Amino acid sequence: MASVKMLSYIKRDSPIHRLCGVTKLYTFLVWTIVCMLSYDTRVLLVVMALSIIIFYLAKIKLEEVRFVLLFILFFLLLNNITIYLFSPEEGVKIYGTRHVLFQFTNRYTVTKEQLFYLFNVTLKYFTVVPIALLFIVTTDPSEFASSLSRIGISYRISYAVSITLRYIADIQSDYHNISQSQQARGVDLSKNVPLRKRIAGISSIAVPLIFSSLDRIELISNAMDLRGFGKKEKRTWYCARPFQRIDSIVIIGVTLFGLAALIITFHDGTRFYNPFI
Repeated sequence: MASVKMLSYIKRDSPIHRLCGVTKLYTFLVWTIVCMLSYDTRVLLVVMALSIIIFYLAKIKLEEVRFVLLFILFFLLLNNITIYLFSPEEGVKIYGTRHVLFQFTNRYTVTKEQLFYLFNVTLKYFTVVPIALLFIVTTDPSEFASSLSRIGISYRISYAVSITLRYIADIQSDYHNISQSQQARGVDLSKNVPLRKRIAGISSIAVPLIFSSLDRIELISNAMDLRGFGKKEKRTWYCARPFQRIDSIVIIGVTLFGLAALIITFHDGTRFYNPFI
C-alpha cells in the first residue's frame, strides 16, 4: 500500500508542515530559480546541505519517497550519460582549460573539466529534488488552495491546483486497483517474468487507467456544476491555515538567501565557478 500513497500529502507534526502553503510555494520557487541559474559549486553544496536539513526537519522517511528518488536517480544517470555522449568536451568549452585523464577515442576523452561539469549537474538534482518532494508531501491540497486564494489568486485557479494535487494520489490508487485486477486475471507483473513482458503488462494497465481518469474528470465536473461552482466571485474555505510569524521569517530568510546566492554566483560576471584558473 505504500506505493498508493506515493507523492501524496503525508500528515505529520513538523515545522515544515506547520508553514503556510504559500510560504512553501515561495520557498520552492526561489530554491528552483537559484539552482537553475547557478553553476557555482560552493553555492550548490550549501543549498544541497540545507535541502537535506529541511528534509530531516519535515520528518519524511526515505521509504515513503524511495521509488521516486530511485526514478529520479535513473534519469540523472541517463542525463549525465547523454551529456557526455553528445558533448564530451562541454566542460572544456565552459572552463577554458583541458586536463585529460584518459582517452577512449579521438572524440571521447575524459577530462577533469567534463567531470566537474557533470558533478555540478548532479548537484543540481540533489538540491532541487528534496524541496520539490517536500512541497508535494507536506502541503495539504485544500489548505494550499485557500492560501493561494487569500493572497489574491482566483479561487477557480486555486481549486484547480488543489484538485491536481489530490489527483496524484487518486491516479496511483486507480493504478494499484487495476494492477491487482490484471494480476488476478493472470497477468504477471512480478520480477519472475522478463522485462519485456512486464512492460507489456504495465502497458495493458494504461488504457483502463485513462478511461477511469476521464470518468473521474467528468464526475467531478458535473458535481461542481451542480453546486454552482464559479458563479460567485469569492468563496469560503473549510481548510485554511493562518499566515503566522514564522511564515514571515521564512519568506524573508529565503529571499535574503536567494539574493545572496545569486550575488555570489554572478559576482565575477559568470555563473560557473572555475577551479581550474
